[in-house]
Amino acid sequence: MLEWVTTFISNLGSLWADSALLMLFITGFLSATLLPGGSEAVLFATLDLHQFSPLLAITVATLGNTLGGATNYALGLWIPNRTEGRKRGLKSLLWLQKYGYWALLFSWLPVIGDAMCVAAGWLRMKFWPSLILIFIGKAIRYAVLTALFYGFF
Repeated sequence: MLEWVTTFISNLGSLWADSALLMLFITGFLSATLLPGGSEAVLFATLDLHQFSPLLAITVATLGNTLGGATNYALGLWIPNRTEGRKRGLKSLLWLQKYGYWALLFSWLPVIGDAMCVAAGWLRMKFWPSLILIFIGKAIRYAVLTALFYGFF
């Protein structure tokens, strides 16, 4: 019986190691949408495997998270853009109206960051400048988390 449990745990560990980058991409994507996700924990678990370079892990997490931000942007495009008077009040909208595209560097922030990507689409901000700044902000986030994991701070 004990041998079966040991084999199962070993196989589960191998499965995790084989699919770690895919899981990192998926959780990065999900955590950037309005769904809850734990991309930080999966990033740390992936780094702890010592099978992939930190740069690869940062890149995969950033790409998944950026795709999630782009999905939020696209959702914002679907929201009817009826009147200018309705574009007031939300903190994410205020940031975007005050700082423009540069506010999207903070799209990694919990709660407000997701809303900021949706608001960028709703405000009909240009897609490519928005996507580039979302990507940069999220890349910095994962780079800092990786540095924390390795004890650089």
